[in-house]
Amino acid sequence: MLSQQQLKQQAADAAIEMIRPLLGSQVVLGVGTGSTANLFIDRLGDLKSMFLGAVASSERSAARLRGVGIKVLELNDIQEAMPVYVDGADEINAQLQMVKGGGGALTREKIVASAAQRFICIADESKLVDVLGAFPLPVEVIPMASRIVSRTLAAMGGQPKLREGFVTDNGNVILDVSGWQIKEPFQLEAILNNIPGVVTNGLFAISPAKVALLATQHGIRQLGQC
Repeated sequence: MLSQQQLKQQAADAAIEMIRPLLGSQVVLGVGTGSTANLFIDRLGDLKSMFLGAVASSERSAARLRGVGIKVLELNDIQEAMPVYVDGADEINAQLQMVKGGGGALTREKIVASAAQRFICIADESKLVDVLGAFPLPVEVIPMASRIVSRTLAAMGGQPKLREGFVTDNGNVILDVSGWQIKEPFQLEAILNNIPGVVTNGLFAISPAKVALLATQHGIRQLGQC
């Protein structure tokens, strides 16, 4: 039986093969953050001569990209949409809506993903769920608003908990909200983003993934089309 690490590697390898036809000398890729994204970055280093560079969704991913010899570019320097953004997920449903942000990079992940023509989600099959919410939903909050936002989230039936000792690359804090069965992720994403003090939340439902590559014990299961 394949380990979870081996399954993650399988998903990362599948993404490499999917993006290979999209590469070119002037191509810039969007790259996410997390354990599965790290495996993708490591394999992407083998192809570094085939594309221009990458935009990273976190300082950690930027450092890893540089470590394998890939040029890191700033999003503001990109003149047109990137062909693809590749990242993992903490949860994903059959509609390719996701919960992300376990690694704390949700805001930059959402920004970089928005600048790409397609989002390829790579994960192991355990991340596929019928209803989002078993994984606590990360909400990035401006520090001065953490308590008032916590009260608002609690009034909505959530159980927010400050992520202790963690500050995002943007200088903010994260509230991890448990206790929700998220049956209408599109609506909840919009509602949360309108709470004063919230920077963004970890629901990727308004702009879901285009395709998911889910590693199973029997190979890759693909949801959606690239």
